[in-house]
Amino acid sequence: MTAFWAEPDFDAHECVQLVHDRASGLTAIIAIHSTHLGPAAGGTRFWHYAEPAGAMRDALRLSRGMSYKNAMAGLPMGGGKAVILADAAKTKTPEMLAAFGDAVEALGGRYITAEDVGITEADMVAVSHRTQHVSGLPASGEGSAGGDPGPFTAMGIYHGIKAAVQHKLGKDSLAGVHVAVQGTGSVGGGVARLLAKDGAKLTLADINEQRAAELARELGAEVVASDAIMATGCDVFSPNALGAILDEEGIARLDCAIVAGGANNQLARPEHGALLAGRGILYAPDYVINAGGIISVALEYIARTKGTRGDINEVRKRLAQIPVRLESIWRESEATGASSDVVADRMAQKLIGRG
Repeated sequence: MTAFWAEPDFDAHECVQLVHDRASGLTAIIAIHSTHLGPAAGGTRFWHYAEPAGAMRDALRLSRGMSYKNAMAGLPMGGGKAVILADAAKTKTPEMLAAFGDAVEALGGRYITAEDVGITEADMVAVSHRTQHVSGLPASGEGSAGGDPGPFTAMGIYHGIKAAVQHKLGKDSLAGVHVAVQGTGSVGGGVARLLAKDGAKLTLADINEQRAAELARELGAEVVASDAIMATGCDVFSPNALGAILDEEGIARLDCAIVAGGANNQLARPEHGALLAGRGILYAPDYVINAGGIISVALEYIARTKGTRGDINEVRKRLAQIPVRLESIWRESEATGASSDVVADRMAQKLIGRG
């Protein structure tokens, strides 16, 4: 594995920790990008990587994204991320989760973890038996924030898509608007269901073809192969799977007016934002539009440290601010000529003291 400080995505991270527990078989990376605004909050990803360098790249990029996401969402949290390196069979054991919880606990509250790809609410409960620095736990009582952050992420993306359609297409309704949704898991599936209720025309794709087909039958949507969704002619392309899909080749394939979805780190490299803008495609910076989950997780954690319960109404209030932030980014982009991702990055960097 390349030394992490030589990685192009290393961005003055405060801490990058490699965790290995021989007894349980755990190998993980915990990356803390910034604690300028508070403890570094960000989920844990459980994924099989063909090369360890891919895990390091994800940890560095995702933790930096969490710094920006939390800052732009107005949360008193810094940015961090954990990646557990799964084997090809994605073997996950109670012993591994316990060892990971011990690693989080050893950081003394500098890092707060929660669910991400491959990690469930039940997994977080298991981790919570070893550390208090965990969120995304089952909600206790009606009106409480907490639990799986996926639905809150989906709701924020839905609000963001509505704002993008109004801004770019001048439409106040999603009725008849064609959205191509890449990824139909917890987040993408949730987005698709919300869009369908508003009468949007949907085209779905997922590497799990059966899951996509079942959701399409439920919603009356069309299905295409996962390698064809980016070239689908549509109004909105909504990426809700893994990141780094918007590179030269991917952007050239797009046939849409808007890119707005929940995948993290959608731009393969920083220069690809300008390439999108050059094609006249409105881009919703991923860490702004997909902040719903961390809003729920953060408010849950903050409330629990005070001995209270997170308020679901406060979560919803903050979700409704996502379109406001996007509008300010798009207006600044149009006024300055800088692409929307650059505008968002500058705003976030200023908030975390790195402007």
